[in-house]
Amino acid sequence: MSDPVGRAGMDAISAALQRADRQGLPVPFTPVPGGDGSFGSLLTRAIGEVSMAQERSASITDAFVRGEPVELHQVMAAAEEAGIAIEMLVEVRNKFLDAYRTLVNMQT
Repeated sequence: MSDPVGRAGMDAISAALQRADRQGLPVPFTPVPGGDGSFGSLLTRAIGEVSMAQERSASITDAFVRGEPVELHQVMAAAEEAGIAIEMLVEVRNKFLDAYRTLVNMQT
């Protein structure tokens, strides 16, 4: 089975993550030290990070509604981040299901 991303694609992704890390930008889904590196553990971590983004968005929105010193752009940024995170997770799920269906169809 061939690698759909390819070695060049993986190298580009790795380089982009390293640049983001050096610039102090948040790096999504970085490997957990001591983790087993399996797809299942990566997916579990991704779900946890999406959940945290949604909780952070809800918290900031609630603080804004209560009149606490939260700027509107912070509320909008947190909501957009949570939305993008859930969209990405849904796309990963869709790609995984497509791959699974392809494998099942190959066996019949």
